[in-house]
Amino acid sequence: MYVNPTPSSLLYDITRVSSHQACHSVRFRASGSLALKRLASSLAFVFDIDGVLVRGKRALPAAKRALAILDGNNRFGMYVFPFTPLTNGGGVSEVTRCNELSEQLGIQVRPTAILIQLRSLITVEAAQIKPEQYIQAHTVVRSVVHRYTNTPVLVLGGRGDTLRKVAEGYGFRQVYNTLDVLAWNPSVWPFHDLTMEERISTKAADFSKIPIGAIFVFHDPRNWALDIQVMCDVLRSGGVIGAPLYVSECARRPVDLVFCNPDLVWKSEFDLPRLGQGGFKEAFQAVFKALTGTTYPYTQMGKPTELTYRFSETVLRRHAGDDSSLKIHMIGDNPESDIAGANAARWKSILVHTGVYNPRQGPPKHQPTHEAEDVEQAVLWALERELQP
Repeated sequence: MYVNPTPSSLLYDITRVSSHQACHSVRFRASGSLALKRLASSLAFVFDIDGVLVRGKRALPAAKRALAILDGNNRFGMYVFPFTPLTNGGGVSEVTRCNELSEQLGIQVRPTAILIQLRSLITVEAAQIKPEQYIQAHTVVRSVVHRYTNTPVLVLGGRGDTLRKVAEGYGFRQVYNTLDVLAWNPSVWPFHDLTMEERISTKAADFSKIPIGAIFVFHDPRNWALDIQVMCDVLRSGGVIGAPLYVSECARRPVDLVFCNPDLVWKSEFDLPRLGQGGFKEAFQAVFKALTGTTYPYTQMGKPTELTYRFSETVLRRHAGDDSSLKIHMIGDNPESDIAGANAARWKSILVHTGVYNPRQGPPKHQPTHEAEDVEQAVLWALERELQP
């Protein structure tokens, strides 16, 4: 199986796009009301969301305390630190997710930064987090939109046409989903009848005349059977549903396939981890291989790929006033995504015990810099380690 997780051209795109979009800067003014001492290095934090700050729709108690510490309520001279959420979740716009997180935590999530290069005393004037700071699994797709601006694409996952609107917000102009396909021809998958709500959300199209150029699995599909069937139809025919099966790779350009989240499982409010988009990918590849004798080549985004961590670092540095000396600490609950990705990016990694990872099941496959009971303890450990004289 050919997997292309981090094409060099995509890494170039990431730097260009994130620099353009993450344009919010920290505002500051000289003042004697809050003295910020110069540090040997600047600390910055990246948080996973599910299993670290929240579980399902419920905020974890330690999360509020941890963010209060980073917002200046600490014993280290009222220092404030830049941080950004990085999650393999998604399914809605970054604006919606920012508002949801703020509401769950009962605070305004506010980016702040230590500006160690300034010799004067300053206070940092913090603003509410910007949507482009909140990095979801499919946020990184923004970096490749220019390649598909006028190309028909199929976007999978989420509810109704929510992700169509998200993709259009990123800059895609011809976005379709599998409900559109089913509305066009119900015999494509006769085991699901569209609800009235689903039918209203569909976009009229004749897919026998539309060459799909790429499939993006933005979020966890709600109907695995329908989506796998349509994916197989598109990929085996070279993009046109119902066309003769695609036999020769030289006949026409293969359809690109991009998965945005590799997580096999994730932690919800249920006692045991639930199957995630990684499970869907395995199911699709198993069916495709059974039909064709081989798996389908794809590009992987999301944690722990270099693609996503490079994008995140660029965004975080931009929000910290382009501070090149940031020492980034990743706090996550999943060794396979959070810790593996942070280690590969040469960040410090802290594994918490409030989500996917359970220390009673043995040591993690990817060794973190440190383990902590929860996110509050993780933040305190990092501060003690970096700021103690």
